Amino acid sequence: MTGFTGSPLDRVDHIRSDPQAFAALLGDWRARVLLLEGLMPQVSDEGGLVWGSLATVAEDAELVLLGLLDDRPHFVEVVQNEVPAPMRSPAMFRALGMLAAEDAATFGTALSLIAWHNTHRFCPRCGSTTTLFRAGWGRKCDACGTEHFPRTDPVVIMLAEFEGKALVGRQPRFPPGNYSALAGFLEPGESIEEAVRREIMEEAGVPCGAVRYVASQPWPFGGAQLMIACIAEALADEIVIDPKELEDAMWVTRDEAIAALAGDPDARFKAPPPFAIAHSLLKAWVG
Repeated sequence: MTGFTGSPLDRVDHIRSDPQAFAALLGDWRARVLLLEGLMPQVSDEGGLVWGSLATVAEDAELVLLGLLDDRPHFVEVVQNEVPAPMRSPAMFRALGMLAAEDAATFGTALSLIAWHNTHRFCPRCGSTTTLFRAGWGRKCDACGTEHFPRTDPVVIMLAEFEGKALVGRQPRFPPGNYSALAGFLEPGESIEEAVRREIMEEAGVPCGAVRYVASQPWPFGGAQLMIACIAEALADEIVIDPKELEDAMWVTRDEAIAALAGDPDARFKAPPPFAIAHSLLKAWVG
């Protein structure tokens, strides 16, 4: 199971389109709301998310129904924030490292929805204000009536493989010593395989042939993305990095990747954190 997957909440899609059923859940005394510190998750001593009563929420708050757990409704408040969701802050990564996998999945969903609501308060069609509807899984324009729904942006993340070695790279914003799989957004009119080959060539100058899919993962930072993990067959091993994209790139052996995944202090590089699909991709490759 990849990171940010496995939430135990039932998303109850049928309730989203039923205003009366949604209102009944809002009035349920057992209802819980996710407690955040800004956009950071609060983490209990047991490594779980912290939930509070709806009584603590303002009457005019925008609430999104995350789902049901044992028939108890769980919500998140749309925190109005002009600053994009935090990307790779050490504090965020520490919090995610303490959370159980299923709670990280629930938090990831909440964070993605908050980010989407904050960037869709005005209608892209006519510019008028929008109002939350469909239990928080949509916004409707107050003027033209156009309905808008949360979207997911597809991103390919991949290892190129050549003669038993894998290609990893690092960006300047990475912590010292950290390397990861290469990644990039799919472009319109492009298949997954084409995007994998294009991104590896653009970032590292390595031509690739066959591409195989490994796994996928939702990624809640910078909006809502779906990370599509692949391994590509490299046709050559010469690296020519694009300095606008990468600070460095290198070929690593399976033994070097195993040492990095194990957190060996003498490893050639530091692996991505376990909740990142790049970690899962490296594990799949060495396995």
